[in-house]
Amino acid sequence: MRRIGFLVNPIAGMGGAVGLAGTDGKVAEALRRGAVPRSADRAVQALSTLRGEDIEWCTCSAPMGENVLAAAGIGRSTVLYHPTVPTGAADTKAACRAFLAAGVDLIVFCGGDGTARDVFDAVCGGIPILGIPAGVKMYSAVFAVNPAAAADLIRRAGEIPCRDSEVMDIDEEAYRSGRLSARLYGYACVPFIPERTQGGKQVFEQQDEERAKDDIAVFINEVMLPETLYIIGAGSTTARIIERLGLAPTLLGVDAVRDGEVIARNADEQTLLALLDDYPCSKIVVSPIGAQGFVLGRGNQQISPAVLRRVGLSNLIVVATPAKLAATPLLYVDSGDAALDREVGDSLQVVSGYRIAQRKRIVQAD
Repeated sequence: MRRIGFLVNPIAGMGGAVGLAGTDGKVAEALRRGAVPRSADRAVQALSTLRGEDIEWCTCSAPMGENVLAAAGIGRSTVLYHPTVPTGAADTKAACRAFLAAGVDLIVFCGGDGTARDVFDAVCGGIPILGIPAGVKMYSAVFAVNPAAAADLIRRAGEIPCRDSEVMDIDEEAYRSGRLSARLYGYACVPFIPERTQGGKQVFEQQDEERAKDDIAVFINEVMLPETLYIIGAGSTTARIIERLGLAPTLLGVDAVRDGEVIARNADEQTLLALLDDYPCSKIVVSPIGAQGFVLGRGNQQISPAVLRRVGLSNLIVVATPAKLAATPLLYVDSGDAALDREVGDSLQVVSGYRIAQRKRIVQAD
């Protein structure tokens, strides 16, 4: 019987839909803006398919694991750590040390990049770890691509190979101010199946990239329709589209543009839904994360399933430079609504230049 340590960061991902670009140090503000916890639901999605598996679960009490296992239908678990409330990084590290002392074979955590760093600090490469994605950004390569993929990796752990995967350190304050500051924090051992385990983010800065961004921006500007709301996601490629309009973009947030004017900057989910009441004719423009390939569900949770359904998947426009696409062989969607993700289909057309597009395969990990 395999012994698996499991923990949840209860606040992970709360800042995404409300436009905070992360939750570290911002829980009170996230709650003030109407954020709701999402990590427990993501964990239940993954673990509910593991009922009856030959696994001995070790976990933490109450919101940090025990409640999730019960909600997933896994009635028996061993509580090895009782966290403080509210929980924090020290609890994650202490729980992992308790798991190590109990001789677990794998540590599964549900959270984002901050949780990954805390787990890595405690484990120090001693045993494999795996993340169920529930944060805002998740640039580290220690996560499954979605909860269903996490379940598959957990089920097959011990039979499949592991790889050394990047744990990234993201400066959240810099991120909130529109600057991506990322450094390699370390390498963790992670169960690996192609198309189930995500890659790390890559940033492309070559001169040809800048020309390609300009070409994409010129083309999108030409085809923008009057009296149509354009919800434009995070990233330097999408930011260039706004810049070509003579406007200032929110590099790592979501802006709304209509008839050459910014209607909302750094909009959260509720702002977007309110705008769609006023401007039902709308489109969404997003760019996948370099190398990882996530079109939805990483860094743009403001564009929620509710927003996507209001706009319609037929009005989703994806843009990416040729170099980014060359390093991103597959695309993924992880909106938080598995049924909606399936509706996206098995491929998307990606605008990659002036009147140029490539069709890229989408991996549906369910």
